[in-house]
Amino acid sequence: MQQVVSVWVRDPRIRKNDFWHAYIDYEISLHTDSVCFTKKISSVRRRYSEFIWLRQKLQANSMLMVQLPELPPKNPFFSLNNAQQITERMKGLQKFLEQVLQNPLLLSDSCLHLFLQSQLSVSKIQACAEGRTQYSVAQAVQRSSLRRFHSEEDLQKDLSISCDSDSDSSECRDPEPRSKDLAINKAESTASFDLVGTSQEENLSCSSGST
Repeated sequence: MQQVVSVWVRDPRIRKNDFWHAYIDYEISLHTDSVCFTKKISSVRRRYSEFIWLRQKLQANSMLMVQLPELPPKNPFFSLNNAQQITERMKGLQKFLEQVLQNPLLLSDSCLHLFLQSQLSVSKIQACAEGRTQYSVAQAVQRSSLRRFHSEEDLQKDLSISCDSDSDSSECRDPEPRSKDLAINKAESTASFDLVGTSQEENLSCSSGST
């Protein structure tokens, strides 16, 4: 029986913590009937630096047995006000996820599942995947909401506190960052991608609880 995984990267938004610091995050929507995923429909928001972290983590966890697809390159002249640059980066991020989701070995990585289907920051994703939290990968995915969880206690109580990583060392942003919708052609940013798995792939390990 064929299984389908569809992923979209869309809806770029500018987030501002203060006058000097701003970044863009993107909505990642996933629809699937694959047994590999705890949730069949999910939506999270991630920023470019988190994609970089994900690629590095997937490469390390696969022990170099998989050649990871490339991310859109860093651009020192990237502008938050340049719609073309934002659209190109967004398409590159979607292509990256499309290719990652075609690989059965990568589908068994808990970090990928938490990245796509939970609101945890990258540091908490790593802690959860390594079993250093009081909640499991499946619990983190099921209890995810539109905001990131600030602590394990908040996760267990389903309290939503917005957390993100402006840098590799920080975990949380302001609870209510200002957002600004970008005028990006919706048709360009919502191209869907269907990944068809074969019955042979179902026999591979794709449990979201393993790393």
